Amino acid sequence: MLLARRLASAATTCLLITHGFLPLLMATAPSPAAAASGSCATSAEVTALPSPVAPWTGAPLRVMVVTEKPVEGVLSLIAPDGTVAVKSSDRHDGPPYAWFAEIAAPAAGTWRATLSGGTAADCNPVTREIAVSGRKPEFRIPAGSIWQVRDSWNSTNEALFSAWIAKLFDGPPDQNLDWKVWYEVLRDQSRNFLYNHLGRNEDKTQTGSRPDCADFVYFLRAYFAFKMGLPYGYSNCSRGIGGSPPKCYQWFDVEHPEVTRPPPPPDPNPAPAAAAPPTEPPKLLGIFNRSPPPPAEPTAAEPAAKASPPKPKPPTNFGEYLRDVGDVVHTGAVRAGDDNADFYTVPLTEKALRPGTVYADPYGHVLMLVRRVPELNGTPGVFLAVDSEPDGSVTRKRFWRGNFLFAHEPTLGAAGFKHFRPIVKEKNGPLKRLSNAEIGKNASYGDYSAEQSQMPMEDFYDRMDDVMSPDPLDPVKAMTDAITSLTEQIKTRVTSIENGRKWQAKSAGDATMPDGASIFAATGAWEDFSTPARDFRLLIAVDVVRNFPDRFARRSDRYALPAGKSVADVKAELQGMLASELASRKITYTRSDGSPWTLSVKDVVDRAVEFEMAYNPNDCVELRWAAAAGSDEAATCKRHAPAAQRDKMSSYRAWFRERHWPAHS
Repeated sequence: MLLARRLASAATTCLLITHGFLPLLMATAPSPAAAASGSCATSAEVTALPSPVAPWTGAPLRVMVVTEKPVEGVLSLIAPDGTVAVKSSDRHDGPPYAWFAEIAAPAAGTWRATLSGGTAADCNPVTREIAVSGRKPEFRIPAGSIWQVRDSWNSTNEALFSAWIAKLFDGPPDQNLDWKVWYEVLRDQSRNFLYNHLGRNEDKTQTGSRPDCADFVYFLRAYFAFKMGLPYGYSNCSRGIGGSPPKCYQWFDVEHPEVTRPPPPPDPNPAPAAAAPPTEPPKLLGIFNRSPPPPAEPTAAEPAAKASPPKPKPPTNFGEYLRDVGDVVHTGAVRAGDDNADFYTVPLTEKALRPGTVYADPYGHVLMLVRRVPELNGTPGVFLAVDSEPDGSVTRKRFWRGNFLFAHEPTLGAAGFKHFRPIVKEKNGPLKRLSNAEIGKNASYGDYSAEQSQMPMEDFYDRMDDVMSPDPLDPVKAMTDAITSLTEQIKTRVTSIENGRKWQAKSAGDATMPDGASIFAATGAWEDFSTPARDFRLLIAVDVVRNFPDRFARRSDRYALPAGKSVADVKAELQGMLASELASRKITYTRSDGSPWTLSVKDVVDRAVEFEMAYNPNDCVELRWAAAAGSDEAATCKRHAPAAQRDKMSSYRAWFRERHWPAHS
């Protein structure tokens, strides 16, 4: 992504807070070509953001500093009396690269945020001043607005969005991070830099919504826009069925909250319109000299005329606005690919694949990148992403073939990595979305690319391997990393199956099983507790690990071969190590009676065939983990899906066996 390494203003320029509570960020955007390389960060290449939007003595002062260059700097917050209150040398991986610092109880006066250091001895510190008031400011939102749009999206705000996302889901790469609901993350003040950014206790009144995977990425973007006073909008799109890709027809922007969703669909079975009295009797009735019978009196159960459905109630606050967003958007909106879509595709480069980048799975799943972990000492680099599951839980996971499915099938829409389409506010004009062509020419962006739409599947994954790990890899470390990714995927499934077990304990009946391809995208208990999509991806992940020695041989030029060993030697070594490495990894699930049962990852891999029929939430958890009939493991199983559902599963089994996602009719 060709974000400028920016922000142009002199090092002595103050960071002011205007009466409109709009922070003057540390610079404006030069063109991408103007971004210089080097080990020092210049004033024009640094962005700083204080929080809250109007700092005062009664709230913690948080400062985020962002650059596009990987300088080795130290962020210092200097108090009005000249003392250094806090220092932070903890630079978050990028791009963009970010530092965070916080003062719990800042004194009133002028504070200075200084980024100093660098690999060159003559690097000059970059300093900004922050005014901290002695009294609480008043932040008002104009009547009839959800929030006031005070700025436009540009590379400055995109960099801040990326840094905010990275901080929100930060943690060691090997740490399993998950949350039961998304607002648990937002209410964690150690993660959410924008917590109470508006100074209105706004994060204590968030609704308890449980967004699905598509809602989740829209909600995160809306939250950042709400806090920063940025434009926001979303589209009403088709899902893409019958051989047609998703297409967007209507756009709703935040400046018109009274129109936030499409009108209700027409009644599929409308009552027949009442016939007007004829001016003369019909000829057939006139023969008998009879008038048409009077209409029957309406009954309570059958009203005389069906009233028009009420218009949707306009949202009055941010929580209600999110409700409307969630009622309209879905995965089809993320897969749509023309200028009317909310997203556009980007090149597969390190700069473009930054935190906040969205991934559109061709089969209906959505994830968001949150961090790139660089390759180190032969250990593969990795992208980390988050997604929201149907039960509302949020999980961080690795990019790899088992989590990120890719297919170049135009009827499914535009799959792959995408950015939110920029929304700008022209002077005295309405909000406007940039077209793909405008993005390509825009100095703040310039990163539209259609290359993913032309890539065969293997080329896509090969390119991603090259982006994550540009240097030759240690083949053993690379295979171990793939096994680690598979293990994480299995552990995530443990949580999903456990949620289903708890649901079984409270539910007297069975979840209704949809027909055909709808098993992958349904509603109700089936959506919340079945796992066909997860198990489809798990089977692909098993294939990746099983076939790793062959993949190594196919792309041996990507690996650093040990001295004196041939490709065949290393392939044989990997094949010999695979079984023992899988056997050493363990997972534990809870059986129907509440007792724990431990499996090795090798057990799961060996049971791959049984996992073609293990996704039904009406089956006991032992069957969902493919326990063999009559085994000690299966002894606690007390519940089975209805025979009619098992028959349907048998007819759908080929989808899983052939790893071919069915097309929706």
